[in-house]
Amino acid sequence: MDAQEKFEYWLDIARYDLGVAESMAENGHWIYVVFMCQQAIEKMVKGLYSYYMPDTPPHSHNIKSIIKKYEPSLPKAVPSDTMDVFDTLTSYYLNNRYPDYVSKLSSQINEQEAVDILATTKEVFIWLLTLKA
Repeated sequence: MDAQEKFEYWLDIARYDLGVAESMAENGHWIYVVFMCQQAIEKMVKGLYSYYMPDTPPHSHNIKSIIKKYEPSLPKAVPSDTMDVFDTLTSYYLNNRYPDYVSKLSSQINEQEAVDILATTKEVFIWLLTLKA
């Protein structure tokens, strides 16, 4: 696969994850809304990594640390407020090895927060698309 094909692979699954986030919002599953938002942006960032870098994206869920690896190659800088969004989304990564964390997080996510995160994720998703030269 060339860089374009790798990017499109990641883009397809990122779009799918964003669609799942929207579906979860329609059904009131707030923790899964924010988790799928994190997954969608992580996969977009990995898609861009695949486009700009010769190796495989790192096995990390830290969105900001992934994009920092290739940020110098991007056609424009990532704004600090977008980096803040990456930090917020990374905090919603659900690791099934820590069920107590999942339980605690699910009690903290309400409808308004999930809806706001979904809206922000959609904006960032569209902006990330502009980074592909």
